[in-house]
Amino acid sequence: MSADDDLMRDLLARAGGRLAAYGYLLTGTQHAGEDLVQDAIVKVFVRRRRLANAAAAEGYVRAAMRTLHLDRMRRESRWRRVAPGLVERTELPDHADAVATADAVARGLDALSPRQRTAVVLRYFDDLPVAEVAHEMRLATGTVKRYLSEALERMGSVLGADPERTEVVSTTTQDKEARR
Repeated sequence: MSADDDLMRDLLARAGGRLAAYGYLLTGTQHAGEDLVQDAIVKVFVRRRRLANAAAAEGYVRAAMRTLHLDRMRRESRWRRVAPGLVERTELPDHADAVATADAVARGLDALSPRQRTAVVLRYFDDLPVAEVAHEMRLATGTVKRYLSEALERMGSVLGADPERTEVVSTTTQDKEARR
């Protein structure tokens, strides 16, 4: 055993309770106070110092506890100021409008006959030209145009759309290609 080991044993036997109480006073909790005492003892005794006795070692340990505690407080204070700025703030999108639109479209589609509904889905959801919708449904192009016209009118009345403000959507292949 070295002289430092004997000095540390003597320090803990004579001043261990006082150091723990001092750590409690600094930190406010027994657990944190004991951790502070241990950290300070390690800091003091890791380097060879010429400490004459346990009283001198106690003074060093108290000073180390004070320094460690103040440094920790400064570091935590700075971290509390800086940390929120490090997090990227992203606004979560409000899905209420999308849900309301989806609900309105579902109510509008429920008001249609099965053929009208199929024509609308193929035309506007699958983005097929009227000729392909007619081919898929095995109907004449004029019949599909009539279904689409009636369906849009019925959906507009169910959804409360103003016919004068309703956008006219082209149903010809040439117009669709011109939009692309």
